[in-house]
Amino acid sequence: MRVHVVSDVHGNNEALKRAGDGADALIVLGDLVDFVDYHQHDKGIMGALFGADNVATFARLRREGTRDETIAYSRSLWATLEDPAAAVDEAIRAQYAVLFAAMPVPTYATPGNVDTPALWHEFAREGVHILDGDVIDIGGLRCGFVGGALLPKGIVPRKGGGWRPYLRTHEDFDADVAELGEIDLLCTHIPPAVPELTYDVVAKRHELGSAALRELITIQQPRWSVFGHVHQPLSARRRLGRTECRNVGHFKETELPYVLRW
Repeated sequence: MRVHVVSDVHGNNEALKRAGDGADALIVLGDLVDFVDYHQHDKGIMGALFGADNVATFARLRREGTRDETIAYSRSLWATLEDPAAAVDEAIRAQYAVLFAAMPVPTYATPGNVDTPALWHEFAREGVHILDGDVIDIGGLRCGFVGGALLPKGIVPRKGGGWRPYLRTHEDFDADVAELGEIDLLCTHIPPAVPELTYDVVAKRHELGSAALRELITIQQPRWSVFGHVHQPLSARRRLGRTECRNVGHFKETELPYVLRW
């Protein structure tokens, strides 16, 4: 078997069309939506809704400001729209129509935090498998999938607004991890809670990794743990016992799938 793995597609449908070339299957680890384009500020959903200058300010606050400053500025932008939810829904649906059409068959996909998984079944077709808290056989290996990212402890999501990322409580996420059982390949959007894998050297901060994933790896020792989420990790790989833990890369920028063979 030759399986290609990508994550953090962020709207790059042209590269996604080629991602499965030469492979028996494609695994997609989420973040299909191009919501905030940190390189081309006029692109993505926020660029279309608020313009390049406002997105540049938002991006600067994400890099240099506090969380409270970033949230306050974001809320001020959304307040300028008459119906933020409708505008975002329309933009996400337009992206999903193109992105799901670009997926080869078979594709095995789990959502990231920059996704709206409730919409995925509207766009998936035969041979495109949507998996979240599920185990499926791929080429004789038991492959477990858990999507989304972790909600910081003590944070309560604000109701309303134009956009709600797929952030899960630790309890909800950990319950899905516990239900996977014995697996050979662990497929998630976020990494296990290992400092070298969670630290982003450009953002200069740790993203939230999962202690439950780290514990599963420590106990079960699957062949691989593959993930994305951290765009510029301090380390793209780390071996935990017999398990090769691998950040498969920021596909929007690299346009290169990670290759698994067995």
